[in-house]
Amino acid sequence: MSDTTYDAIDVHVHVATGDRLRGEAPDTATQDAARAYFGAARAHVTADEVADLYRGLRTMAVIFDVDTEARTGRKVSNDDIADAVKRHSDILIGFATVDPWRSNSAIKEVRRAVEVLGLRGLKLHPGIQAFAPNDHRFYPLYETCADLKIPIIFHTGMSGIGAGMPGGDGIRLKYTQPLLLDDVAVDFPQLTIIGAHPSWPWQEEMLAIARHKSNVYIDLSGWAPKYFPPSLVQQAISLLQDKCLFGTTRSSPPSAG
Repeated sequence: MSDTTYDAIDVHVHVATGDRLRGEAPDTATQDAARAYFGAARAHVTADEVADLYRGLRTMAVIFDVDTEARTGRKVSNDDIADAVKRHSDILIGFATVDPWRSNSAIKEVRRAVEVLGLRGLKLHPGIQAFAPNDHRFYPLYETCADLKIPIIFHTGMSGIGAGMPGGDGIRLKYTQPLLLDDVAVDFPQLTIIGAHPSWPWQEEMLAIARHKSNVYIDLSGWAPKYFPPSLVQQAISLLQDKCLFGTTRSSPPSAG
């Protein structure tokens, strides 16, 4: 363990695991569109690259992948996240991912990821994983996370994945509306919920929920600060200054811009 003191924690860093890490996931039209949208030369970055970069930035990083196997066939690996954290325990914090539609197996995997692998949170993407966060079928998963005392990061607002593609590549933005998380926050008051990104075009909803629910936070990843709406800036430097979390959504290596 390093004795280095870090200046910040980036709570939202995507890394490659499973098929992508091993070069077994060929590029797709979706990945090409995502690279164009994000202005990235590559579709993903490895945890080792993140660790090397963030040490120089004196910043710790929360890393995770997103389970999209149901719609893409690409396998992810929570074990790869755990292995990366072991290699870089001074700089990386690992979160798990599961497909919430997998019901009991998803619950078992979250428990294994936390109790065996030592991961410290869960990442879900309602748009890509095609689920409404307030659907009661997923409540047993949230109950498990509350029991394990781990936070869940939910993607909110427009998805860069599928952006500009016909039909948005089948991704329905209705699942990413922050107001759906309000029900989850009410029904699981002991569960820490993080609404990722500035939640465009529903930023006011996310601000209201974070103001109203003590267990709800906002991460500011995915948008350049110059594009933050005035209401977000005003709240982030005043009433919500302790509930707005720094994040970047870094998914490409620094050489890609």
